[in-house]
Amino acid sequence: MQVTMPDLSARPIGLVVEREMKSSSHDLFMAWTEQFDRWFAAPGTVLMRPVVNAPFFFETHYDGKRHPHYGRFLRLESDRLIELTWVTGAAGTEGAETVVTVELDPTKHGTHLRLTHAGFPDEDAKSRHHQAWIKVLANLDKAVSGRA
Repeated sequence: MQVTMPDLSARPIGLVVEREMKSSSHDLFMAWTEQFDRWFAAPGTVLMRPVVNAPFFFETHYDGKRHPHYGRFLRLESDRLIELTWVTGAAGTEGAETVVTVELDPTKHGTHLRLTHAGFPDEDAKSRHHQAWIKVLANLDKAVSGRA
């Protein structure tokens, strides 16, 4: 199956967030591909199958508003790598198709997670996402490991 990668050449703005996670790479992979409503999405809103090129949808709820997210998986390497497109509205990617890559590297005490998010339309969108991803990854670690 051929996967069409988004052309980010006109939007070269990106970010990287890294975190030492308490959870195993397997548990984190499952959280990103099959358990999104356990740690990120509003319960009951996730339409997602962990299949390359399969589209997905979910919502987050923040400040009394719903925030729809859309995308598709670009690459999946069990317990090691998740790459997906990420599209949100005005407060997010402004409708631009961005790319999120999550690399999982097992460590002695858990997993080193490296998240790269590329293709932002401007520095403001990048800054908002950088701050959000730090909080989201902390929530992921707590939800999956069961430890703060």
